[in-house]
Amino acid sequence: MDRKTKRLLLLVVSCSLAGVVLGGTTSWAESNSCLQASTVTSECLTKDPITKTIEGMGTGLAAGAAAAFGVAWQHRHED
Repeated sequence: MDRKTKRLLLLVVSCSLAGVVLGGTTSWAESNSCLQASTVTSECLTKDPITKTIEGMGTGLAAGAAAAFGVAWQHRHED
């Protein structure tokens, strides 16, 4: 594996990991604030907080990977 491929892989992994952490944290916090709201919605009561957190982590993973590939693509075309 050449140096550029390793750097791209490191960029994708680090951005994806950051996306998972941020997406999971945001979804978990949203679930908690939903339950503490003055008017609780039916979606808030029926949706499992763990499921919402996992969905947020998945969204964060995809967003982080897409951002990393976007940066790599832009950097490649600037050279």
